[in-house]
Amino acid sequence: MPLTYWHSLAGGALIGVACAGYLLMDGRIAGMSGLLARTLSGRNIWPGTAFLLGLASGPLLWRLMTGTWPEMIIQGSWPLILVSGIFVGFGTRLGSGCTSGHGVIGLARLSPRSMVAVLCFLGTGMAAATLIHLLTGG
Repeated sequence: MPLTYWHSLAGGALIGVACAGYLLMDGRIAGMSGLLARTLSGRNIWPGTAFLLGLASGPLLWRLMTGTWPEMIIQGSWPLILVSGIFVGFGTRLGSGCTSGHGVIGLARLSPRSMVAVLCFLGTGMAAATLIHLLTGG
C-alpha cells in the first residue's frame, strides 16, 4: 500500500492529539527525550510508559490494519547511525529538549525558546544534508 499525503496528514494529526492528550493528562510536554529519561529513571512510570508503548505500537497497528509491515529503508552504515545517535542525544541535552518537544509542542505554544531551537536544528540538519550530498556526489 503506497503512502499518500493523507497518511502523513493523519499521522501528524494523531501526533498532535497524543501530545495534547499527554499534556492534559499529565501536565507535561511530550518531548520524547525528556519523556524517555523520566520514564527510565522511574519518575514518570504510568503516563510515560503508556505513551512510549503507544508510540512503539505504531508499526504493529499498521500491520494489523493493512496486512503489511511499514517499509523502512536505512541507508547509512551502523557506525554512522551510532555516531549520529550520539550527536542527537548530545544535542537534545544541549538544547534542553528534542525535535518533538520543541517542534510539536513548543511551536504550538509559541515558545520563543522553541522557535530558536527549531531554527537551529533544522538549519543544522539542512547544512549537514547539503554537505554530505556535496561530499558524496549523490
